[in-house]
Amino acid sequence: MDQRELRELIALNTLVFETLGNPPTEREFDFHALRRWGLDLLFGKKDGRDAFFVSDIGKRSSGDVYEEGGSRYEVLEVLSELPKGSRLVARVVSSEGSSFVVGSLIYGESSQEIFRIPAPSMLMAFFLRNRLFHLANCLRSVGILTEFVHSRGQEGKPLPYRALPNVARRFLQNAKKIERDAGFGRVALAFFGKNREGDHRFRVSWILPTIALFDIDIAERADKNIGAFK
Repeated sequence: MDQRELRELIALNTLVFETLGNPPTEREFDFHALRRWGLDLLFGKKDGRDAFFVSDIGKRSSGDVYEEGGSRYEVLEVLSELPKGSRLVARVVSSEGSSFVVGSLIYGESSQEIFRIPAPSMLMAFFLRNRLFHLANCLRSVGILTEFVHSRGQEGKPLPYRALPNVARRFLQNAKKIERDAGFGRVALAFFGKNREGDHRFRVSWILPTIALFDIDIAERADKNIGAFK
């Protein structure tokens, strides 16, 4: 069998499970999410005007003055809660193939952007900071959607659904539940059976909305699900 025939065979027998809908790009978070993302919320002056902004956790303190990204910042206070009457909303935007997480404080009909960070960098830092090592190791691409790829062993002809072992079925069942809470999802699973040592051989691609992965509950469940598939 040549490589093209193998690719066709794998594609024909790869199991695809989809939780369809419009992938969410925006989500509301509480103040504690900022801490889990490794960010401090600051109040002070940006180019001489009152503003809220962020910095790496513990990096800045009251009285600090610095320049960053062409702007001058003066820190007046490191906040311990969201400003009264505000909501924290983060969204993922994409431009020319690159994605960013944009965080804003919302006051009624008005809003103030407090950060704009490359989504892959912010997501990886979040995974590592919160010891979500399975997600970190399987991360492949980040846009409006994020893809994880988890694999083991040599490829071959994938087994049909009825021949899947319990570990693969549990992964699919848990993935479906997580996708419902995340608002979207897609799993492509090729399970190749066992090798001579009795280890499972497989390749799975799992796609989830990027913004949902910044929710610690969803991220922890996704990390546990990938980690249990072995």
